[in-house]
Amino acid sequence: MLLAACASPPDLPEGPATAGLAATPWTLASSAVPDGPAWQHYKLPGKQPSQFSYVRKDGRDAMSANSTASASIVRQVVRIEPDELRSVRFSWKVPELIAQADMALREMDDSPVRIVLAFEGDRSKFSGKNAMLSELARALTGEEMPYATLMYVWCNTRQPGSVIVNPRTDRIRKLVVESGTGKLRQWVDYERNIRADYEKAFGEAPGALVGIGIMTDSDNTRSTTQAWYGPVTVGTFGRMK
Repeated sequence: MLLAACASPPDLPEGPATAGLAATPWTLASSAVPDGPAWQHYKLPGKQPSQFSYVRKDGRDAMSANSTASASIVRQVVRIEPDELRSVRFSWKVPELIAQADMALREMDDSPVRIVLAFEGDRSKFSGKNAMLSELARALTGEEMPYATLMYVWCNTRQPGSVIVNPRTDRIRKLVVESGTGKLRQWVDYERNIRADYEKAFGEAPGALVGIGIMTDSDNTRSTTQAWYGPVTVGTFGRMK
């Protein structure tokens, strides 16, 4: 997958992969952007898109995600300044993990669920490799890759709290919030402290939050996976983890 969750080209035409994403109850709520733009489905260069659609699942508003050797992102553009960053709430339901997946390995980097947060920052800190990757992203999609991307993921084996550095670029880091099979086939709800998690993953304070997304992918392992996501909300809630 090219720069997973880093580069997003123009909108896809409305169709099976994109139907039902806009103007549904499945939206982002934020103290900073209470009426943010609609979620949109973005295709990754050279990849078959996963299928996303709004559903009611177990009495919940949800986004259904189905991937068959595919990868794509449903994303919402936001802007939340660093001093306004508080917590993010999300939930998901996963029937099965991808047995052969390993997010630390380039050829096995797949996951049934990912919550994706993209941040601004000082691009002068980019290594030569990351600067080239950002320019490649711009050439392919019209957008530079974000300064930093933090993903919340469900890992097959690593313990919650583990940080996985993306095998293509260290500007994408994955924070394991669930591990193993113990909570499969049930809704699992989370509330995470964005600032604390970013600092844990990247070792510095975050810049502005500029994008939020979900991603279900199985292109590297050439497998099939399915999941459901609850609404993603950012703001100030109660106790933050």
